[in-house]
Amino acid sequence: MPSPPFPSPDNAALRVIVGNAIESVRSGEASVNDAILHAAVHGWYEGHIHGEDVCPGCDFRGRLPKNSHRG
Repeated sequence: MPSPPFPSPDNAALRVIVGNAIESVRSGEASVNDAILHAAVHGWYEGHIHGEDVCPGCDFRGRLPKNSHRG
């Protein structure tokens, strides 16, 4: 890490997502499983957004150009 679709560990949005997950478990609003699932989905989405900012129009953010096959 960090590698798409994951946001970088110091990403402010990721800190909010993790903080909300922790608080939801502490308050009894969510189970640990639900909080982890929620954080994972939203963390993935934040990584996706970051990838679009870095490479608009790319559907794969690796060393391969868009629409190429991984082999």
